[in-house]
Amino acid sequence: MTFTITRKVSLPYPQAVDATRAALADQGFGVLTEIDVKATLKQKLDVEVNDQIILGACRPPLAHQALQAAPSIAALLPCNVVVRTDDDGETIVEAIDPQAMISMGVGGLEGGDHPMLAQVAEDAHRRITAALDSLGGM
Repeated sequence: MTFTITRKVSLPYPQAVDATRAALADQGFGVLTEIDVKATLKQKLDVEVNDQIILGACRPPLAHQALQAAPSIAALLPCNVVVRTDDDGETIVEAIDPQAMISMGVGGLEGGDHPMLAQVAEDAHRRITAALDSLGGM
């Protein structure tokens, strides 16, 4: 079972980060958090890794619906979207798949057991997929 929605894009890393932010915004997501993995690991461990940023994306209406359905879902919010380069220098954008998240069973609930949570996950999945698809691919 895969737990991410992944796209290789033909954009250089800095442009891919900007384009990912814009694509998420077009789908109603805001970026609440941002972790520069490369800078953090350099500072904390003095190690070099490829460019990588984690964007914590949230669409407030979906978050609210999910929290109403299952308060424990808060442990999985916001949805992480990662922009990174691989060892070949290719740029990859991947996001947690909301449908995979609920299939893990949050707070004792699984999407199949809770129709409202399944609907929220489907909407989020569709929007995140559309955002990543709009970036183009290789």
